[in-house]
Amino acid sequence: MRILLTNDDGYHARGLAVLERIARTISDDITVVAPAEEQSGKSRSLTLTEPFRVAKRGENRYAVRGTPTDCVMFALADAMKDSPPDLILSGVNRGGNLAEDVSYSGTVSAAMEGALAGIRSVALSQRYARSGMGDGVPFDTAEAWGARTLLPLLDLDWAPRTLININFPPIEGDAVKGIRVVSQGLRDYGRVGLDKRTDPRGFDYYWLAMGRLPHDPVPDTDLEAIEQGYVTVTPLHLDLTHRESLDMLAAAYR
Repeated sequence: MRILLTNDDGYHARGLAVLERIARTISDDITVVAPAEEQSGKSRSLTLTEPFRVAKRGENRYAVRGTPTDCVMFALADAMKDSPPDLILSGVNRGGNLAEDVSYSGTVSAAMEGALAGIRSVALSQRYARSGMGDGVPFDTAEAWGARTLLPLLDLDWAPRTLININFPPIEGDAVKGIRVVSQGLRDYGRVGLDKRTDPRGFDYYWLAMGRLPHDPVPDTDLEAIEQGYVTVTPLHLDLTHRESLDMLAAAYR
């Protein structure tokens, strides 16, 4: 099995090293194509108005000065064009990608690009407690549960244009209750906070702060299951059509 690894935290991210160790329990045919720098929150953005450059870091290893989607496109069109991957793994992300996070996530978007190309693709993320910031994020649970979460997926017939989103809870590996297959949840974000500052030249700049309101997770969703200490597995698909509205909208134009 040929496996492509990517992420949005960057080529040197600890989570990518964890993902490679997980992947090597499945196969030794590994190619790494990851952003040269962190690209968190870039979603499915592309580098269109300028070229992106690629640095080869070793055998089947590349650092791309672009987005996670650029990375997958480069891998499929160039680095792996003669031997396309059978599986794409994106992550392990520093922080969870739950509920509406999937719309912002570069980690999930890299898996989306793989699904669009007809390749089985999985996004993996390690949630952490508020105290576990920066390089202090513990990936032990992802490493302990990564392979056992992935392996059952490999023997399944996936529906076209689908991907799998996996999140590991912020607890010790031996405290995890198991794996639950659940739907995507939805949170109510609080008002967007802007931290306005002024640079030494007198120009204003802003830090974006996403505040969240307290919420009660809806049953059988990724939000509830991860709070209960489960690894969450959520199937996603690329068709965003709200089919229940088709007849209503069609009638409005008659």
